Amino acid sequence: MTETITPFRATLVVFLVALAAIAGAWAFQFAGYQPCDLCLEERYAYYAGVPLALVLVFLAARGGPRPVLAAGLTLLALIFAASAVFGAYHAGVEWGFWPGPSACTGAIKPAPTMGDFLKDLNTVKVVRCDAVAIRILGLSLAVWNAVVSLVLALVAALGAKSAGRPSPRLRGEVR
Repeated sequence: MTETITPFRATLVVFLVALAAIAGAWAFQFAGYQPCDLCLEERYAYYAGVPLALVLVFLAARGGPRPVLAAGLTLLALIFAASAVFGAYHAGVEWGFWPGPSACTGAIKPAPTMGDFLKDLNTVKVVRCDAVAIRILGLSLAVWNAVVSLVLALVAALGAKSAGRPSPRLRGEVR
């Protein structure tokens, strides 16, 4: 019986899904949905995970060292597990379960004078972290990030587990 989640498959899935997710975020931004501070911070996992997954895809395709693949996939699992937690935190801010960062939640304080108002226009962030800009199937992008990141973390963890085991011999395989 062959494994269904090989290190190559795991790294390829993580790479393609993470790339599609960050490209989707950029597409929404290009379409006019400006991200809040937490949205921008949620992207860090993808900025680290996509290139790492791509390197691991090449290593796995060339039969790279299994301990290196296991370590890289474990790192991907940790990156996307943290991203899932951060996405859930952001979703909790949107739902009002807990307060978010003061820089992007709560009421915007009125400026006392016209000069302060003009100065604040250059410094005040108008994209709120506790207001959902768009929902897809009833869920905000923060929730979708948590879901996608959790799936990526699980795929990477299964790939790491697979990389940690000796590869099964297939019929006719020559070593």
